[in-house]
Amino acid sequence: MYAPAGVKVDSEFPVPDTMKAWVLGNPGELSLREKPVPTPKRAEVLVRIDAVAICATDLEIIYHGPPASILGGMPFNKSFTPGHEYMGTVVALGPGVDEYRIGQRVTVEIHAGCGQCKRCREGMYTACHNYGLNYGDVDKGHRANGFTTDGGFCEYQVNNINTLVAISPEMSDEEATLVVTAGTAMYGLTELGGLVAGESVVVTGPGPIGLLGVAVAKALGAQPVILTGTRDNRLKIGLALGADHVVNVRNEDTVEAVRRLNGGKGVDYVVECSGAPNAVNEAVRMVNRGGKVCLAAFPHQETPVDVAHIVRNNIYLYGIRGEGKSATHRAEAFMSQKRFDATKIHTHTFPLDDLPTAIRYAKDRVDDAIKVVVKARGVAAHRVAAE
Repeated sequence: MYAPAGVKVDSEFPVPDTMKAWVLGNPGELSLREKPVPTPKRAEVLVRIDAVAICATDLEIIYHGPPASILGGMPFNKSFTPGHEYMGTVVALGPGVDEYRIGQRVTVEIHAGCGQCKRCREGMYTACHNYGLNYGDVDKGHRANGFTTDGGFCEYQVNNINTLVAISPEMSDEEATLVVTAGTAMYGLTELGGLVAGESVVVTGPGPIGLLGVAVAKALGAQPVILTGTRDNRLKIGLALGADHVVNVRNEDTVEAVRRLNGGKGVDYVVECSGAPNAVNEAVRMVNRGGKVCLAAFPHQETPVDVAHIVRNNIYLYGIRGEGKSATHRAEAFMSQKRFDATKIHTHTFPLDDLPTAIRYAKDRVDDAIKVVVKARGVAAHRVAAE
């Protein structure tokens, strides 16, 4: 049975020596294998993964490779396990760890910065200067689960204590997987200034981050909050999450509609979550003079931008990566206080053994899938036995 030297374990939470893990081979090829359960080192814990949400970035990695890179190269054929939006239970503590206890439920951030570079010391660990310079070398430098090290489509994974977010007992496994998504939206609004009460906000793109961007903006007191997108079913969810107005961009000019809905003038903030080719130019025309735009999506191609319009109107652009500056902790607080219901974007659940089906639902948007969650086998049975 699992008992590495210097690692604290508990008989109430037994850990096997090996685990099931999905491994990426050629692009789009996943196979279920046995892998050794990893060992936590100093400032690390072992998390029994109870649930994992599928992110669009996971699909990019699985089918195309970037932005993941393992052992200095692409992840294909390197026994790499993807997946990064997971939650679970702490089941082993690395040497010297006393910040968390065995049996504690947590959700996890992706990034653990090196803690040494200028950006990490500023709290910007998702912009760590060592990102990309030490893939797979977790003893020195940045790590990102599911990107530069193995991720969460498995039964157990190691996490640095700085990536853990304790969750309330009332929060379901499925909801806990959405804390990182809400944290990304929270990070964007934090970088725009944070104090958005009474300010007007547009969120473009009703994907998971955009929908929770609406929820976070409304929870922070923004007024009005306007959501734009192309799918009426998702716009309807946006209304349920707090949007004051929605605009289907297929039916009307987005910029004109936003100005009309905000009394004929531009809004104070835009959070751009669509990645559409003309999204940046539309965003800078939605904001008023001196307004701010947060770019939270990855466009798939280079996009020309009207810089002259930005300069003439004193418009500020911010790019964010991931869920930096501890935004997940603030998002979890809002969710545990029921300031919004993130589970409205959770549409499907599958067992870990059926990950390929879950990925197909997420990739092809089967049955209008938004956020698809994978549950580890045996979690429900474990809880029944524990009760």
